[in-house]
This record gives sequence, structure tokens and C-alpha cells, in this order.
Amino acid sequence: MTRQYKDITYELRRSKRKTASIYIERNGTVTVIVPQGLADEKVDRVIASKRMQIYKGLAEWEGLNTRRYEREFVNGESFPYLGRQHRLRLVAAQVEPLVLKQGYFNLRAKTSPAPLVRAKSLFRTFYRQQGQPWVVRRIAHFASRMGLAVPAVKVLELRNHWASCSASGCINVNWRTIMAPATVIDYILVHELAHLNYTTHTSAFWGAVDRVLPDYRERRGWLREHGAELNL
Repeated sequence: MTRQYKDITYELRRSKRKTASIYIERNGTVTVIVPQGLADEKVDRVIASKRMQIYKGLAEWEGLNTRRYEREFVNGESFPYLGRQHRLRLVAAQVEPLVLKQGYFNLRAKTSPAPLVRAKSLFRTFYRQQGQPWVVRRIAHFASRMGLAVPAVKVLELRNHWASCSASGCINVNWRTIMAPATVIDYILVHELAHLNYTTHTSAFWGAVDRVLPDYRERRGWLREHGAELNL
């Protein structure tokens, strides 16, 4: 539900949690999550008490997103995969429409630039298909270290998040994360695994992350600084 408090537009979500939380999503929207029974006027009070925090978060998001850009599907353009940059090479004839071979993304296309919609769709499919088994292996590795049952995991399209943990315990991973360095993807996965035990970002939650990844702050910092670059 989209709501407005003075000059702040935000998405309101209600959940079974006992406390309210405010997030600046990766697309710049403000999300407010509150207990199910919290009255609207009390939601407004939460927003009012956190106005400066919201303004600061939005300003930071705007500054970080100056790095955001749309890639061109032309020879020589760079596309990241697991943190490594690979140049695009348009080829007239090959069996598969898109393959990663000898350090190049080879895209079958008759013209340059390649048709935008089709090219983006092929890259999304590549990241999903190639990322799925990689993420499954890393989830199993970290779940074992954290004493957790291995959850179901899917690499798919997520509009606002790098990853999410569903009510059923399934971990959904944004295909864009497959562009990031492996160390950063590991942080995202451990973060979501910790949510299986802790729904909110309490000290206990961060303690669970820290026990597995003592340098998680550096990994999180990379994502905050470079996340806008992980885009087609």
C-alpha cells in the first residue's frame, strides 16, 4: 500500500513482527514494515520520528546511484559475472544465442547494436540459469556452518531486493547478484540464512552473520557502493 506522510512517499507493509522497520530499497523507494495491528496514526508517528533517518538514507541512495548506467549491447561492452568483467562480442552465427566462452560473452546478433529487449532477456536468462547451481552450492555450504537445514533457493527477478526470505523459508535471490564478486554474493546469502532465525536486524541477527563472515561490513560496503552498477 502506497502512503504519504508530508513529503515522504512510502510503501506500507504489515507483518507479524512486534517492531517497526524502515528500509530504503535498491530502487530508491521507502518501505515501512509495521506490526499488523498498529493504527495508522501511530504509523505516522513512526515516520515522523524517523524523518531525518529517511532523508539521510534517500540522499545516500541518490549519491550511490550516480554510478547506475544502462549497458549497451555493442562489441566491447563489459558485463560482469561473479565479479569478473567480460567483453561482449557480437557473432553472426552460433548454435546458442548467448554463451560465455574464452572470456567473452558471445551474443548471436545480425546487427550492431543487438536488439535491446531480446539481448536483455538472454542475459537475464544466463544469470538465472548459471547462478542457480552456484547459489545452491553456497547456500548448502553456509547452512551447514550455521547449523541450519538447507532451504529451497531460487534465482529470479526481484524488483527491490538483492535477496529475500519467504515466510515458508525459501530464499529468493535476485539474478543481478550473480554479477557481483563471489565474496559479496556470499554475504547476501548468509544475510538471508540468518533471517531464518531472526526476522529483524537485531544485534543477535548481526552476531549470527558475524560468526560466519567477520568481514561482512566490508562486503556490505562494497554492495552499497557498487550495487547500482549491477544492472543491464
